[in-house]
Amino acid sequence: MVPPNTVTAQTNAIADQARLLRLATWASVSTALVLILAKLIAWGLTGSISVLASLVDSAMDLGASVLNLLAVHWSLRPPDREHRFGHGNAQALAALGQSALIAGSALFLGAEAIGRLLQPVPLAATGVGVAVILFAIVATLALLAFQRHVIRRTRSPAIRADSLHYATDLATNLATLLALMLAGQGWSKADPLIGLGIAGWVLVSALRLGWEAVDLLMDRELPDADRARILDLASSVPEVHGVHGLRTRRSGQRAIIQLHLVLDDDLTLANAHRVALVVEAKICALYPDADIIIHQDPSSLGAEPGEAMEP
Repeated sequence: MVPPNTVTAQTNAIADQARLLRLATWASVSTALVLILAKLIAWGLTGSISVLASLVDSAMDLGASVLNLLAVHWSLRPPDREHRFGHGNAQALAALGQSALIAGSALFLGAEAIGRLLQPVPLAATGVGVAVILFAIVATLALLAFQRHVIRRTRSPAIRADSLHYATDLATNLATLLALMLAGQGWSKADPLIGLGIAGWVLVSALRLGWEAVDLLMDRELPDADRARILDLASSVPEVHGVHGLRTRRSGQRAIIQLHLVLDDDLTLANAHRVALVVEAKICALYPDADIIIHQDPSSLGAEPGEAMEP
């Protein structure tokens, strides 16, 4: 049985994370809708390929943000008979889907930029385009600041993926702003060249995002620094003579941690259980929402066959 104060901390942490995740997804969708409308107007007035690139990027952001909203809603459902560990991997699936959307937008932008290089088209109303892109930059910066706060509190892969979209969108907006300013000075090829550079940046971001999503779906271990901290916390309890069999992974923003404690042979079952609760409480202080499984081993057995002791 987990101590009541630990249960309360876990419940409060999960509720707070759920609230932040829902706010972040709705903020993302709302921002994308506003930016699409503004950039659509700017593209209609300027005909800029860079503005079109930024518009397509925002359209992909909207699709990804809606996907995120649905995935986060699904991932926050409690465990059920078919999903004992919960539905957290829905966020990793959403991140993988987003990477495909981003890669598609990159290929589209690259094709449009190459076409504009081969058949240049003069830009118009660059002043309007500059004003719209400046507005987009401010709105994106505000959203990124909020998403950074949510990621720090929840470690959500879906929000991290969405934040990467908008970081890419910010870079796209800055590049578009530069392209419009150079085009206004007579540098006609600056617009498609910068649009092509944006496409390359977006494609690289998509590949990185997809790789991170695959890592989550393949149950990649937590970072070495986090694993070392878990081992240190477990080993700090006086009755614990060793820790081995540490296995970790993430399901959405929730860490899943399994480990074995080496205890005295003559320790009673009740005392062994008490030691495990102390270790669990220490780990929960580091990961308040973690799903922790602890197994107790008598010291006379040492490590299990074929399993090396953790350092």
